Amino acid sequence: MLAYATQLTRDRAAAEDVVQEALVRAWRHPDSLDSGKGSVRGWLLTVVRNIVLDQIRARNRRPPEVRESPPDAATVDDHADRVINSMVVVDALSTLSDEHRAVLEQVYLRGSSVSEAAEALGIPPGTVKSRSYYALRALREAGGRERLAS
Repeated sequence: MLAYATQLTRDRAAAEDVVQEALVRAWRHPDSLDSGKGSVRGWLLTVVRNIVLDQIRARNRRPPEVRESPPDAATVDDHADRVINSMVVVDALSTLSDEHRAVLEQVYLRGSSVSEAAEALGIPPGTVKSRSYYALRALREAGGRERLAS
């Protein structure tokens, strides 16, 4: 019975539960075992199959279960954190000069390459590189001051 239930459920623990339920049914209805209609073994295997089918039908009638997300997943997608981060970035960008801010907008917001940003801003590529370096350094320093202040 256990081998047959394991074959049907593909899960040893679930098969053990099915066999236990089949034996409880046989114990509660001993008259079904000696009815003369067939072998006891055949009756028990039929009961096992019916129990498995009942479980499958019951599972299909319920809505699918949703797994719990890991505790850190809720904080990763937290909208409030994104809003706060964007506010900090906007504040830090306001401390930059217009030239540095324009370079960062071209390179990081618009996704331009150094040569494309240089052409759009009308400055040499080397200037784009140096301004982006100093602008990012200023943003890092502003972020460090922000952490120290809070």
